[in-house]
Amino acid sequence: MAFGRKKKTRSIPQNEIITIDNVTMTYNNAGSPALNGVSLKVKRGEFVFIVGDSGSGKSTLIKLLLRELTPTSGEIYVNGINLQKLRHRQVPKYRRNLGVVFQDFRLLKDRNVYENVAFAQRIVQTPNRLIKRNVPAILSIVGLAGKYKAKPKQLSGGEQQRVALARALINKPPILLCDEPTGNLDPKNSWEIMKLLEQINKRGTTILIVTHNREIVNEMQKRVVTMKKGVIVSDEEQGGYIDEN
Repeated sequence: MAFGRKKKTRSIPQNEIITIDNVTMTYNNAGSPALNGVSLKVKRGEFVFIVGDSGSGKSTLIKLLLRELTPTSGEIYVNGINLQKLRHRQVPKYRRNLGVVFQDFRLLKDRNVYENVAFAQRIVQTPNRLIKRNVPAILSIVGLAGKYKAKPKQLSGGEQQRVALARALINKPPILLCDEPTGNLDPKNSWEIMKLLEQINKRGTTILIVTHNREIVNEMQKRVVTMKKGVIVSDEEQGGYIDEN
């Protein structure tokens, strides 16, 4: 998939789905940069935790990948697309190739589970006959086959996050970005969501998770990228949550 005119661009290896190259992000001229010369490569099918204290740059990184922000300097490529060269009108189409899960679920409170998930398909103009097939299928995968008529307020926090996950996955995005997906959940539901994400990753979806949950990070032994004050201070395969003082 490509956007805009073809210009001279760097060659990105086929197995790299995210390439962040020497990116600096400064919100104002007087302050320290939120990101300072950050470089990161994520291969297709990887499962990566992004960890670090508040103010380390994690949220800025997610906003850049969502193209809510553009960097002050450096380049970002996602699935072969140079984000800096996306025009404003092309951003919604780009975002349709990302699944996004937030801490606060962001469900449509006036719609039931089925309609919350179907909404993501209606945005991309999926035919109704396919929506009727796809929504029950994804609800079954996340363990909510029997809850399709329920409204969000009738669900537990864990169930609401499963709905959010189903909505993020319904259009089969190659990348799933999760911003504190277990932040509002108890330990039992947190683990259930993480096990679901692990299963989804095994199906081929690349997953990036921003989290403060030390227990989960340490137990799951995935790739762990640790940030501090706008820079990456550690990038470990089968890593854990480390304290940088």
